[in-house]
Amino acid sequence: MTPELTQTAAPRGRWHPTPLIAGSIGLHCMAGIGALFGPEAWSWAVGSVVANHAVLGGIGMWPRSTLLGPNVRQLPGACAARGEIALTFDDGPDPEVTPRVLELLEARGVHATFFCIGSAASRHPDICRAIADRGHRIENHSRHHYATFPFLGLGGIRAEIGAAQSMLTEIAGAPPRFFRPPAGLRNPLLDPVLHELGLGLVSWTRRAYDTRRSDPQRAARRLLDGMAGGDILLLHDGHCARTCSGTPVVLEVLPRVLDAVERAGLRPVTLHQALRA
Repeated sequence: MTPELTQTAAPRGRWHPTPLIAGSIGLHCMAGIGALFGPEAWSWAVGSVVANHAVLGGIGMWPRSTLLGPNVRQLPGACAARGEIALTFDDGPDPEVTPRVLELLEARGVHATFFCIGSAASRHPDICRAIADRGHRIENHSRHHYATFPFLGLGGIRAEIGAAQSMLTEIAGAPPRFFRPPAGLRNPLLDPVLHELGLGLVSWTRRAYDTRRSDPQRAARRLLDGMAGGDILLLHDGHCARTCSGTPVVLEVLPRVLDAVERAGLRPVTLHQALRA
């Protein structure tokens, strides 16, 4: 198996850039031609390219943007009408936290989606298999979860995602269908790589910031205020913040979320169930 090029589906045909990316490509071409045939245009060419990169970089820091490519931010309308939501967990598997998250979900008969880091899954394959064996779905969260992920070039992005794809497929027995970049940050080179590998980009509707906030009440409120059918909720079973007593925040937030979901008559589903088409 070739880690860098493992695909999840048949080729999707030709990749089509978004209008912003197509315009940026055109701008680069025009700047290059202008600088080549009119040396006096060098300052304009360099300035326009730098400005364009600044705009693209800023948009890459906006996790829920669709300007750099398709991005699932909430479930389809039919799911919302049925009162379905998706619970998603990032940065695992973690040997302390993930098994306890699985116990909380199993006690309620709830299935969720886990965006796993390839290297963490390789260190804890038994936990990764337990996620899959209990009916949850495992998706791709890169191989190493580099903080520098949005600054990687085409080869680096392909290697990070492709290697994780192979690792998670081998461990869990099923290829991931979706990808979520570390912290949701990306650059314009991500979309063609996801297209090549047959993966869909998924962000979220609401996030708990449970890697930063040690107050479970505040973290839960970010998820629950205005929660409705169609929402994709983001929590973390890895890199968790801890309460003043040392408890991982997610372990206090998740029961509150499950209680609220039940009271509201909502039904948690996996992304695979919601986005089969």
